[in-house]
Amino acid sequence: MNRWIHRFTNSRTHQLFPRPRYVVPLPGREPLQLGARTLVMGVLNITPDSFADGGRHFNAGRAVDAGLAMVDAGVDLIDVGGESTRPGADPLPADEELRRVLPVIEGLAGRVGVPISIDTYKASVARTALAAGASIVNDISGLSYEPELAAIAAETRAALVLMHTRGRSKDMYSLARYDDVAREIASELRKAIDRATSAGVSRDAIIVDPGLGFAKKAEHSYAALAAIGQISDWLERPILSGPSRKSFLTAATGDRVPDAREWATAAAVTASVLFGAHIVRVHGVAAMMDVVRVADRIRASMS
Repeated sequence: MNRWIHRFTNSRTHQLFPRPRYVVPLPGREPLQLGARTLVMGVLNITPDSFADGGRHFNAGRAVDAGLAMVDAGVDLIDVGGESTRPGADPLPADEELRRVLPVIEGLAGRVGVPISIDTYKASVARTALAAGASIVNDISGLSYEPELAAIAAETRAALVLMHTRGRSKDMYSLARYDDVAREIASELRKAIDRATSAGVSRDAIIVDPGLGFAKKAEHSYAALAAIGQISDWLERPILSGPSRKSFLTAATGDRVPDAREWATAAAVTASVLFGAHIVRVHGVAAMMDVVRVADRIRASMS
């Protein structure tokens, strides 16, 4: 057994790092029950320049249909985003972001039973999206871009996903310098949690995301993925893992366009489940539901 696995394994039972259970409250609906099984969050990008889906949902009607198809496939959460946050992307004005996402959230809110997440770092977009039916805010900046977003989450009692990154899209790779990837991610996420709770967000409402591919070279993303159980344990918060179709996967496979990274995504999703993720965020929901179900069974057999 290699040294890393030994650190995260119970030496008597050989089970992987434990996955604690959490109850995350949501406004106006049943809370998220995290830990018994891995939840799947489907990505719905309402952008013309999405790195992963080529803008195929840049139409409210098609986007709503795609969201309904995700529900039919068994998805647990839908994450709606209107601004591309790929490295190098330009910021989007809030009014344009709302023009993209609001009809989709409104179109889904009355038709699906699963929680809707708004993928934004903007306070004004979050407020409007939550009023339209979203119940989770997924902030890629960990409250570092618009700290006032925390007050919106506190006021509405929305769940809040805090992702680790450094800098903005244009300069994040220049900040990808680490001595100890896992400890530095945990330390910086702890500061994000403190920003949230200081603004009145309940600690119970917070989920953390190590930010695979954000301000990280490929080796950093792999190290973060391998340590997600430890990061979750240090912070005592449930963890979301988002490896889907990201470029760090090509360090192992060779160059692939995003649509051709599904097999690599399946491997990273499996690892996420085995190492302790509570939620995985994916583009290809139907295929990844099967991956998660099998990985969960493997995990359960090791307990």
